[in-house]
Amino acid sequence: MKNFFATRKGIIFVGLVIGVFAALLQYWGNPGNMGICVACFERDIAGAVGMHRAGVVQYMRPEIMGFVLGSMVAAFIGRDFRPRAGSAPIVRFVLGVFAMIGALVFLGCPWRALLRLAGGDLNAIFGILGLVVGVWIGTLFFRKGYNLGRSQKTYTSVGLLMPLIMAGFLVLLFLFPQIQGEAKSGILLYSLKGPGAMHAPMLIALAVGLLVGALAQRSRFCTMGAFRDLILFRQVHLFSGVLALLVAAFAMNLVLGQVNVGFEGQPVAHSQAVWNFAGMLLAGLCFALAGGCPGRQLFMAGEGDGDSAVFVFGMIVGAAFAHNFGLASSPKGVGPHGIAAVFIGLAVCLFIGFTMRKKA
Repeated sequence: MKNFFATRKGIIFVGLVIGVFAALLQYWGNPGNMGICVACFERDIAGAVGMHRAGVVQYMRPEIMGFVLGSMVAAFIGRDFRPRAGSAPIVRFVLGVFAMIGALVFLGCPWRALLRLAGGDLNAIFGILGLVVGVWIGTLFFRKGYNLGRSQKTYTSVGLLMPLIMAGFLVLLFLFPQIQGEAKSGILLYSLKGPGAMHAPMLIALAVGLLVGALAQRSRFCTMGAFRDLILFRQVHLFSGVLALLVAAFAMNLVLGQVNVGFEGQPVAHSQAVWNFAGMLLAGLCFALAGGCPGRQLFMAGEGDGDSAVFVFGMIVGAAFAHNFGLASSPKGVGPHGIAAVFIGLAVCLFIGFTMRKKA
């Protein structure tokens, strides 16, 4: 049977759904212009389990668990669950680390860059430009034979490990829910102020995560892939979904009164244009070299891709590094060591891109 979500109309429908629910999640309690942000939410999870001690960004975000579990269910239903692994896992881990560092210098993943723009945050323009340039640099490596190698079919248990870990996180969230006015519940840490203290009701967030995970798995939704395909092949299939997300989020924000156009005073954002650009330049290059944006990596991990799971863990560890070592930005600007981290990350990416090319 034909997969509707893989068609042009299907990917547009998925983009519309993500855009609408992202705006609604903000309305229901998630931080401003952060209805959905894979990087920010994985950072919050790292804080919830104590990997970093930045008290304002600690919460076990159920959207992330929903993405993986929803993707897994959709993959099984569509007979698309394919356990595989073995494609340069250490490289993918390192790319995940630096992708997170770049994203936290900008303060958002590609999804949040679009949602920030849809909410009127004009600083996001520099981040989106950086993302496009980073992906473009990645396409130059693709043309020169860059390749991480082929994944190999593996045991079903390998493909199930990431969904099982996410299910375990979900169990922890139910066993140790936040106690009013307490920063710790059992073994989980919770923010009492800041972005980590702002969240939609748990079951609603989980339901949206499951829905988005299922739809994105069937449609192959990917923001990095949208720009890559547009640059490399002049194909607009995935890009249509990205545009639909932006339009739907903007329209819903208008309805909900969540549009504030300008550069200053934007929620969880800074106005240092150069580093908004550079942070997403690094992140975009990492996503390109790894073969998918952070959302796509979660969806692939849900459908059995162990290499994508390694990238996800790299991002979570990268979040811990970013906040433990002063790399992450804040509304006041770039962290004390964030600029150096961007240059180091770009150097590492260029090393990977130049040295991992198959010669004819």
